[in-house]
Amino acid sequence: MEFIDVIKSRKSIRTYSDKEVEDERIECILEYARLAPSWANKQCWHFIVVKNKATIKALSKASIINRWLKNVPVIIVACGDPKSSGISNGIEYYTVDVAIAMEHIILAATDIGLGSCWIGGFDEKKVKNILGVPENIRVITLTPLGYPAHKKGVGERATKILIRSKKRKSLDEIVHYERWKV
Repeated sequence: MEFIDVIKSRKSIRTYSDKEVEDERIECILEYARLAPSWANKQCWHFIVVKNKATIKALSKASIINRWLKNVPVIIVACGDPKSSGISNGIEYYTVDVAIAMEHIILAATDIGLGSCWIGGFDEKKVKNILGVPENIRVITLTPLGYPAHKKGVGERATKILIRSKKRKSLDEIVHYERWKV
């Protein structure tokens, strides 16, 4: 797939088929995350690949709005070590580093025909407890990973109602040249 096609076809998938995700595909996706840029190349990220159904079910309960996660084949949990990154202008860059790596995961998944969905709505303490994440490490985001189902599930229908629009802002609305325009 051409890169622009990957960008245009990426969408949040909340309903997955029962087909198992091959370990080779997961490893390929994680390799792309490993190659992501980071603050001073510190690579502060850690990824936890969860395939165990009981653990996935427990993770789904760590979120009020993402209970649909209980039915996914794989969850990748992206964590960051704040001490392995930097701070500039009051911004802790470990969150940026992990976000870039997660975007690599999501785009790589799309490129090879897998679905994903950026998840930020979760109780970090519960996730850390379920997965044994050390106290000094932060859970930044997670994504389900799997083959998209062809039918739209409850999660997709509910999100469509809540968000109400897939319309993207125009470049004129988000880009400023030389100075902030009003």
